[in-house]
Amino acid sequence: MTASSNRLWVHNALALLEQEATRSADTHLFRLDFPGFPGIAFYFKDESSHPTGSLKHRLARSLYLYALCNGKLTPGQTVVDASSGSTAISEAWFARLLGLPFIAVMPACTAPEKIHAVQALGGQCDLVEDPRQVHARAAQHATNGACHLDQFGLAERATDWRGNNNIAESIIGQLRREPQPIPTWIVCGAGTGGTSATIGRYLRYRRLETQLCVAEPTGSSYVHGWRTRDRSATASQPTLIEGIGRPKVEPGFLFDVVDAVSEVDDAAAIAATLVLEDHLGTRYGGSSGVNFIGCLQLAAHMRQNGQQGSIVTLLCDRGKRYMQTLFNADWRQAHGVDIAPWQEHLATTLVTGEWMPG
Repeated sequence: MTASSNRLWVHNALALLEQEATRSADTHLFRLDFPGFPGIAFYFKDESSHPTGSLKHRLARSLYLYALCNGKLTPGQTVVDASSGSTAISEAWFARLLGLPFIAVMPACTAPEKIHAVQALGGQCDLVEDPRQVHARAAQHATNGACHLDQFGLAERATDWRGNNNIAESIIGQLRREPQPIPTWIVCGAGTGGTSATIGRYLRYRRLETQLCVAEPTGSSYVHGWRTRDRSATASQPTLIEGIGRPKVEPGFLFDVVDAVSEVDDAAAIAATLVLEDHLGTRYGGSSGVNFIGCLQLAAHMRQNGQQGSIVTLLCDRGKRYMQTLFNADWRQAHGVDIAPWQEHLATTLVTGEWMPG
C-alpha cells in the first residue's frame, strides 16, 4: 500500500470515528436524595448507556484516535490490548467498525459474559492464567506485528483532559442548572488511572473547588501507592471486583490530582449495587457499587461536619455481565462473600446518615 493510500485509509477511519461520536448521545445523569443526608444530593452518571455498555467506550475511541493520529495503526493490522473485559468489549466494537482484527488478552478468571461479548463482536480472546502476565502477553502480540492500544500505558494521555466532551466536562455541563452546580466531590475508581487523571486535571484546569476521591477495593495497589506516594506499591489482597483494584500501580494513575482515596470491601460493593438497583431500576456492575460506597462515606463525613453540597459518581457498566459471578449466590458462597450484613448496614445508613463499617 502506498503512503497516499495509507493516509486515505487513516482519514476514512478518523471519519468513521467522528461519525460514531456524533451519533452517540451523552450519557444520563441521575439524581437521588436519601433521608439521612438532607442538603446532600447524589448524582450518578450512567456510563453503561454507551453503545458498548460501559464508560470504557470513551477510552476505546480515544485510544483508536491516538493510534491513528500517531501513525501506529495501518490498514488490516491486528489490534491487541490487555483488559479484564469492559475495555476489550469497547475496543472490539471499534475494531469491527474499522474492519480490523482484534485480540483481547484477558485474565482467565474474567466473567464469562465479558468473554462472550468480545467474541460476539468478532474479537479473539487470549486467556492468561496469571493476571499479572496480561501486559507481557499483549506486548508479545505487538512484537508479532499487532498494534498495541496499551490502555494501561496510554489512557491518561490519549484522552483530552482539557475538554472535547471528556467525562469531566460532561458532568460539569449537565450540572449547570442544578441547585449546586459545582459538586463538592466527584468519586471514581481506578483501572488504568485514566479516568481519575482526566477528571482531576479538568477540575484544576477549570479552577473548580471540586475534590476528587478514588474509591477502590480494600488493599488495592492504588490505595497503598497514593498514601505512600510509592509507584512500586502492590495490592495487599485480591479483589473480586473486575476492572479496578489493580495488583500494581499503573502508569496512568496520577497521585497528585487525587484528593482522597477510599477503601471498599467486596461484599459492601456487591450489596451497594443491589441498593442502586432498588432506586434506579437497573443493575450495574461491582465497580459502581464501590463508587456508591465511596459516596456514602464522604456524605456521612459531610453530614457530621454540617456540610451541604453534591456528590457525583459513575455507573460504570451493566450488571448483566456479572450474572454468573457477583450476582450468583452460589458463586458468592464459594468465594466466602456474605452480603447480608452489608445490606442491613446500607439500609440503616441511608436513613440515619451515619456510616456503619462492616
